Amino acid sequence: MNTPITQMRQEVLEIPSAVERLLSRGTSAIADIARAAAATDPRFAVTVARGSSDHACTFLKYAFELELGLPVASIGPSVASIYGAKLNLAQSVSLSVSQSGRSPDIVAMTRSATQSGSFTVAITNDATSPLSEAASHTIDIHAGPERSVAATKTFVTSAVAGLILLAEWKGDDVLRAALKALPEQLSRAAELDWPELRGVIGQASSLFTLGRGPAWAISNEAALKFKETCQIHAESYSSAEVLHGPVSIVGTDFPILCFASADAAEASVVDVADQIAAKGARVFVTSKQARAAHHLPHVRTDHGLTDPLALIVSFYAMIEKVAGERGVDPDAPRHLKKVTETV
Repeated sequence: MNTPITQMRQEVLEIPSAVERLLSRGTSAIADIARAAAATDPRFAVTVARGSSDHACTFLKYAFELELGLPVASIGPSVASIYGAKLNLAQSVSLSVSQSGRSPDIVAMTRSATQSGSFTVAITNDATSPLSEAASHTIDIHAGPERSVAATKTFVTSAVAGLILLAEWKGDDVLRAALKALPEQLSRAAELDWPELRGVIGQASSLFTLGRGPAWAISNEAALKFKETCQIHAESYSSAEVLHGPVSIVGTDFPILCFASADAAEASVVDVADQIAAKGARVFVTSKQARAAHHLPHVRTDHGLTDPLALIVSFYAMIEKVAGERGVDPDAPRHLKKVTETV
C-alpha cells in the first residue's frame, strides 16, 4: 500500500522548479532594484522578519557582509508596532521578508523604515500584500502556493531572491553562474533524506544543530523545523559558541547535526564536530573532512553561498520523513497555522 505524499514533501520537491521560476521571471526586476539600491551608497542595512523568514535574513546578513562589506543588523518589529519608536534609518537599505506579507508588526516596521528615509525592499510571495504597499520596492519570490504550515519553498526562494539582489548589486558573474546552476543541484539535494541520521534521532526528545557563518542560518532554520514538524526540542548554536557552555548537557548518544559548507568555516565546524563526537555524542556533519563525527552525504554547489541552500533542501527531505516516523502530520503541526499575524 502506497503512503500518501504529504503537502510538505510535495513542496520540497517543487523547490528546484520554484527557484528556476524565480531566476527566469524575477532576475530582471531584481537587477533594477539592485542598481537603485547601490546608487544610494548605503552605510548599513537592516532586516525585518520573524520565524523562517528571519532565518533567511540571517543568511542574507552574512552574504551581504561577506560580499559587499555592508554591515547588516536585525530590527525587532515591535520597535515600531508595540513601542512606536522612530529609528534613524537614513542612508540604509531595509530588507523585509515575509511569505504572506500580512503580519502587522512586519508591515509597521517596514512602513516606519520607509518614512525614515531607508531604501526599503519587501521580499514576499504576495506582491499585492500590505508589506509590498509599505515598502518602496518589492521582490516577488515566485514560489507559488505553499499550503503546508512549515515553510520550505518560501524559505529557499527568499534566500535565493536575496542572493540575486546581491549578485546584481555587486556585478558578480561567479555568483550569477552558481545561481543559474542551482535548480539542478537542488533536485539532487532533494533526493537525500539522511536515513542514518533519522535512525539516530529515533525517539530523541532533544538535540543540537550547529553551523557557522551562512550555514548557521541554516542551523537555525533546522532547529525550528525539528520543533514545528516533529515536536523535538532542538537548539541551534554557532559552532564557535557551543563549547562555551551548552556542550555541558551533551551526554552519550546525544544527537547533533552540524551544517558545514565548502567555505572558510568548514574546517572549524568539522573540528568542533569531532571534539563533541569524542565526548560520546552522535554527531553528523555535512563534510568529508570529519574524523570522529559521521559524514552525511550532501550536494556541493558552485559557490559557498549556495552550498547552504542545498543542505537545507536535504534537511527538509529528511525532516518530513522523521515527522511521519514519529506519527506527526508535518502539514498541520499542533497549535500552529500558516499565517501568523503578530502585532
